[in-house]
Amino acid sequence: MTATHDFIATIQSLKAGDLGRLRKLANRPLDETVDGFDLFAGLWWPLRQKNQFAPRREVAWLIAKLYGFCPVEQQEGTTLARQLGTLPKDENCQKYQRRFDRLLQLPLNQLEEPLQQILRILARYERPLDWIRLTDDLSRWENQEIRLRWAKEYLGQNS
Repeated sequence: MTATHDFIATIQSLKAGDLGRLRKLANRPLDETVDGFDLFAGLWWPLRQKNQFAPRREVAWLIAKLYGFCPVEQQEGTTLARQLGTLPKDENCQKYQRRFDRLLQLPLNQLEEPLQQILRILARYERPLDWIRLTDDLSRWENQEIRLRWAKEYLGQNS
């Protein structure tokens, strides 16, 4: 198992109270509250000490808050781009595409709110998500190849 698997498993094991605390920390920096910092340190630091390949702090904080915000079921291989691209083609289709296009253009530090919107959509359609892959992808978000692969997955092309 990778460090990312361990991190996601740790987040998934959180009780409702801790998920609620993470939800309240949405869109806030890690060092804004002692409560948030302590909660995150308890999740991330033991993994980081055990494995130097644990997700980097900024990405881990983002993923923890996103999971607290919308704990969509983990399912390997169900990438965010693929899930969004296979939603029913209805009156919202163009709106989803615009959101996705905008997301691909943003830097990591501006992804939280757009990802929250997309997670709400996936939850509405009861779609699972590969949180491990999302974490790994966001860890390399600066790499244009990641964004290109997302675009291809959204369009239903083989990656």
